[in-house]
Amino acid sequence: MIKIALPNKGTLSEDSVRLMTEAGYTCKRYNRELFVHDKKNEIDFVFLRPRDIAVYVSRGIIDIGITGRDLAHEADVVLDEVLALGFGQSKFCYAVPRQSSLTPNDFTGLRIATSYPHLVKKDLANRQIQSDIVKLDGAVEISVTLGVADVIADVVQSGRTLTEAGLKIVGSPILESEALVISGPHTSLDEAIIKTCIERLRGIVVAREYVMVEYDAPETLLKKFCAVTPGIESPTIAPLSKSGWVAVKAMVKQKNINNVMDELTELGAKGIIVTNIRTCRL
Repeated sequence: MIKIALPNKGTLSEDSVRLMTEAGYTCKRYNRELFVHDKKNEIDFVFLRPRDIAVYVSRGIIDIGITGRDLAHEADVVLDEVLALGFGQSKFCYAVPRQSSLTPNDFTGLRIATSYPHLVKKDLANRQIQSDIVKLDGAVEISVTLGVADVIADVVQSGRTLTEAGLKIVGSPILESEALVISGPHTSLDEAIIKTCIERLRGIVVAREYVMVEYDAPETLLKKFCAVTPGIESPTIAPLSKSGWVAVKAMVKQKNINNVMDELTELGAKGIIVTNIRTCRL
């Protein structure tokens, strides 16, 4: 029996449960349970505060877990990033009042409010800057208005909250974050149950980046069509009953699909169909 930690609340929790469910695991909670036992797959899913997951995994109490890169780094423990999951993207940045001309190199002696003191301390050390770090548990963006801090360092997604608080981002992000599968020094990634789980998750993550495009094309232009849709190794090609025509099938990056369809149409493709891929193994 292995233990997998999932975030206990928020969108990170919802997306993690959805991912595990798509991978064939039973981990849905019906109330506020801390444990969900998946008997079929011999896994105990443990729901923990996202900030605590890295600590439990690092100490070998939990085999693997899902948390954000920002939270994993803030924990300052020994961990490995096993798999980036493609959701929960954010940036950890400094922000100052909108009218301010401050940059991160001007922070000497200033008060910096944050919920991530370790990340900030490490970044300031790299810059050889000494500042007063004010640790807060939440609502960091209001600290400047209330006079608690001169600068904040916080996780930014859309940036709307900062704008509403009269702040702006300065400098490059301290860290770019997303949801991760993490393991610790005591984790055996070769253990069958863990290995299977990671491969299932990897298949879904990769599948979310691609779509399957199918179309009919004149055989005389096949090389040009294959250049547009080369697939992973090569496209699948099958003859049609209509002489001189073939059916082509290939995986394409989802973000490029509209441009690909434009090119295929220009070349004379017919019956272009695009479908989502639930999971895959490449």
